[in-house]
Amino acid sequence: MKRIFIITCIALIGFSFQSKAQWAVIDPSNLVQNIQQVVKSSSTLTNMIKNVQETVKIYEQGKEYYEALKSVNNLVKDARKVKLTIEMISEISDIYITGFNKMVADPNFTVDELAAISLGYARLMEEGGALVTELKNIVTSSNGLSMTDKERMEVIDQIYNRMLGYRNLTRYYTQKSISVSFIRAKAKADTDRVLALYGSPSERYW
Repeated sequence: MKRIFIITCIALIGFSFQSKAQWAVIDPSNLVQNIQQVVKSSSTLTNMIKNVQETVKIYEQGKEYYEALKSVNNLVKDARKVKLTIEMISEISDIYITGFNKMVADPNFTVDELAAISLGYARLMEEGGALVTELKNIVTSSNGLSMTDKERMEVIDQIYNRMLGYRNLTRYYTQKSISVSFIRAKAKADTDRVLALYGSPSERYW
């Protein structure tokens, strides 16, 4: 059983597995342009763009592995969680790029605040990328060969739950950051503009 599991996970191709989730397509170019228009400090600009570039790097690495996982044997217990874990990288990237792009265009945030928010997103993406690497090692490398099937499944489940936590934290982080703008807008009687930027409560995906 253990041998079958290992061979199947390494092969990854040749068996049909349909996933309801979709890989999000992100466009960081618009965010970079907006950052360049808003941020005048060269060091702050460099750091914020670097954070975007690192996000794209992690996103692309996750996408590459995701493509290899499009076909996974249904007989491998919890193989679906491997795929869903990788898919959450695209979700986290999308929440960051989409949400932060709107914050950059929001005058209710200072440049220093945007820099701090950007750093927070970078940390979340870094942790998510580390989980992808850990997952790949467990599934496909010799690092996991000494583990029993039960042990391997338990680790996969733990990584999935940790990634889910980071995905939820990214949503919460975005929501709390945007709520700052709503509070400031309310004080200035400017909530209509903020609602137009971020959407009404029923429309918010974040």
